[in-house]
Amino acid sequence: MTGGSRDDDGGGATDGGDGDRGVAGDGAAEAGTVSILDAGPASVSMLGADGGTDEAAGDEVGGRAGEFDRSSSEFYLNRELSELAYQRRVLHEALDERNPLLERVRFLSIFTRNMDEFFMKRVGGLKQQMEAGITDRTVDGHTPREQWGAVLDAARPMFARQTDCYESVIRPALAEAGVHVVDYDDLSPDERASMREYFERSVLPTLTPLAFDPAHPFPFISNLSLSLAVLTREDDEESPTFTRVKIPQNLPRLVEIAAGERYVLIEEVVRANLDLLFPNAEVVEASLFRLTRNAEVRRDEEVAEDLIDMIEEVLEQRRFATAVRLEVEAGTSERVRQTLVEQLDLDEREVFERPGPMDYREFDTLLDLDRPELKLPEWTPQPHPRLQRQRTPLNDASDDGGDIFARIREDDILLHHPYHSFTDTVQRFIAEAATDPDVLAIKAAIYRTASDSQVIQSLIDAADNGKQVAVMVELKARFDEQNNLEWVRRLEENGIHVAYGTIGLKTHTKTALVVRQEDDGVELYSHVATGNYHSETAKGYVDLGLLTADRDIGQDLVKVFNFFTGPSLDEEFRKLLIAPVTMRDRLTRYVRREAEHARAGRSARIVAKVNALEDPEIVAELYEAAMAGVDVDLVVRDICRLRPGIEGVSENVNVYSVVGRFLEHSRIYYFENGARDPDLRADDSPLGEPEYYIGSADLMTRNLDSRVEAVAPVEDTAIREQLRFVLDLLLRDNRKCWEMNADGSYEQRQPGPGEAVISTQEVLMERARRAAADDDVDCGIPAGDATESDLLVEPADSGRGEFSPGREAIDQGRGEPGPGEPNRGGPSRDRNDVGSGRADRDADSDATGPGADSSASNAEPDSEASDAGTDDRTSAAVESVVATAGGDSAVAENGDLPGPLRDNPDAWYRPDSDHYDFAVRTPDGTVYRETAEGAAAVVERFEE
Repeated sequence: MTGGSRDDDGGGATDGGDGDRGVAGDGAAEAGTVSILDAGPASVSMLGADGGTDEAAGDEVGGRAGEFDRSSSEFYLNRELSELAYQRRVLHEALDERNPLLERVRFLSIFTRNMDEFFMKRVGGLKQQMEAGITDRTVDGHTPREQWGAVLDAARPMFARQTDCYESVIRPALAEAGVHVVDYDDLSPDERASMREYFERSVLPTLTPLAFDPAHPFPFISNLSLSLAVLTREDDEESPTFTRVKIPQNLPRLVEIAAGERYVLIEEVVRANLDLLFPNAEVVEASLFRLTRNAEVRRDEEVAEDLIDMIEEVLEQRRFATAVRLEVEAGTSERVRQTLVEQLDLDEREVFERPGPMDYREFDTLLDLDRPELKLPEWTPQPHPRLQRQRTPLNDASDDGGDIFARIREDDILLHHPYHSFTDTVQRFIAEAATDPDVLAIKAAIYRTASDSQVIQSLIDAADNGKQVAVMVELKARFDEQNNLEWVRRLEENGIHVAYGTIGLKTHTKTALVVRQEDDGVELYSHVATGNYHSETAKGYVDLGLLTADRDIGQDLVKVFNFFTGPSLDEEFRKLLIAPVTMRDRLTRYVRREAEHARAGRSARIVAKVNALEDPEIVAELYEAAMAGVDVDLVVRDICRLRPGIEGVSENVNVYSVVGRFLEHSRIYYFENGARDPDLRADDSPLGEPEYYIGSADLMTRNLDSRVEAVAPVEDTAIREQLRFVLDLLLRDNRKCWEMNADGSYEQRQPGPGEAVISTQEVLMERARRAAADDDVDCGIPAGDATESDLLVEPADSGRGEFSPGREAIDQGRGEPGPGEPNRGGPSRDRNDVGSGRADRDADSDATGPGADSSASNAEPDSEASDAGTDDRTSAAVESVVATAGGDSAVAENGDLPGPLRDNPDAWYRPDSDHYDFAVRTPDGTVYRETAEGAAAVVERFEE
């Protein structure tokens, strides 16, 4: 499954949508704009120090254009509201009519899980700070109480939208498809009789009514449990008695009436048959409610005598933690509502009234129906071409392909999950090491793993086979503590050295090391990854892993594993970037290095794909690099504090978010490092060579300062080409990609007229499938020789890995600027025009590319294509990426501007900007957009 599964890094679970449009009747063409501001007035005050925001925020931040003060709160978006903006993008996947029906149901479920976790972790943390009397302001200028109020106001319409989506769209569509989720009142007499029999036989014995009266204290309400608040009255009673009835969680939530066709919710079955539970009482009221408790329960590690005991105590305390949210059914009486608020010590603002179902988690069981026409095509992770057992090894015809270490010795191997099978790659790496007679030792860092983990079993087998085995199991992996405790005990029972964690730090690195005796000495084989050793999440999380025999990386991992079991962490590493000792300084140095290249007149570029960009210092460094002239593209799945498009500060920064069927979880960093300037590449100079990195760390303060993280350089040119292809796809995606505006709002990209649909995940699935079937392919995700890109894998004059066609100025159809407004001349950069490159900073750089003309797409347009994904459409998208990376948009080429721009020439103009092609005059100020479609949407909005 996708991000509905727990994520260990950023803000919650899956990839999803953010639209803030009406539900019924909304089509793909209006995938729309979704904003941090959508939720209500309290959230508006969170974005600026003065409490005001508007779509012209990019113009006015910092007083005069080009001014930047690191300490000024107006340059930083709020973390909590940024995460909620991500959850709106998740919800949009349920709203998007282009998705198959059961995929939309799945995202209703994912949204519920994500919001549950947000309240448990983030809202719980804010409430904890409030109770402790903390009034310190965050970098965006707000106290815990202000943030708490803002997120409650922001969440309320999101829940209303989820309900409206289900009741107005999803439920009727399911019924039309022959899958009926019916109200109990709509059952026939025979069906009611059947449900009453089911209740009496299977449900009633599991129920325990807990009364609240002078003889009984208020019952304990467990976290995320669904309950009925029942008011009953007996003949001689004046006031009804409050009783809590917990809906059983170990029975199917969707009770099947007719197989695969008709369902009723179990809470409705319970409510309709309460007379059997209260036989001598009148049921006055039965209202549903659901409670959420704080998960931010911690103890001081410094004073804990035993880390295992501490974690077990935290787990116990979490059961009884402070309540942070109460969801009640619409129509609940004031008596029930006040009883719950008072007894659970809640603020009235923490009460959310929910019509319809208030818990959609179990609705994803509908995906088990045999209805392929209602789902996305099934995906089976493919074998990696380099590791397929039936293939002849590249350099040894006598080998049967069974030796994974021989493959790694030949060249580094890039694994890309879920496109590549976790079982046949990572799990095989550990399993073969466990049985290989030449392996001396295996070490692994486990953050999260499956409850039936074969990786853990292989480590146990290795110990049984006489290997030295050391395992770091992070007991503080939130919500996986119990699972990890059980594995610790099992590992220790088998005589394995287990480290539980580090005082003051959380071990988040995803690394494994195999030590092997070979003919020429002891060799080190390393696995450095972005994702966990978890076979289930590897089927739904997008992650990268590097298998390498690089000695320097292996020696660095030796130091890291020695830290897990020893007293201290080394501060010097050969190649790996290790948090919390070297990573922050190195990343800061690389960003500043790009700024120096830009100041020297060289082309400078940073591309980063992360789950979250939260650290204020890194945000400030990126602002200053952008002001120096560095072009910055950030693919940030959820939390992002940085504001793109601020005039004179972040005009040449783009922020994107990709939300699809799989949870985007990988981290990739690209620094151009002056690679277009041949004069830099002197002997032994670190300059002039593009750099790629992958690893476990996001750009969050906790990752850089409070966790053990590992990020590895990628030096193999073939693997760099694969990473470049992935980054190019993400930046060109026009199906699942959202682009952030300066005010924190997001707009989902749409294919332009005549453009092929490009969905990154669909393209990579197709590429992986093709690679596995082609005996001539030996890399995981082949990029193709014809791929055009302005990212480099080698220095620009090396004859490999660069395509940077120029782009001539397109003046056709442009509006004229108004009085005092600059007229833009010269080249511009379209946000879909990744391959065309950035505006170069010196005249010489134009000559480095092999061509100056952008190629046009030869893919057939498919205006009615669904994201369900057919082979034909996916193949067309694949070929389009290869053939048209860098091609100018149809709008730019033929001047066929959208109607609102043609009809309102005085409402817009071409700004003097290397980043934005359109500026729209609005009552709130000038709004900048990169594409004609985006500008047209602004014009339409203000026309209304």
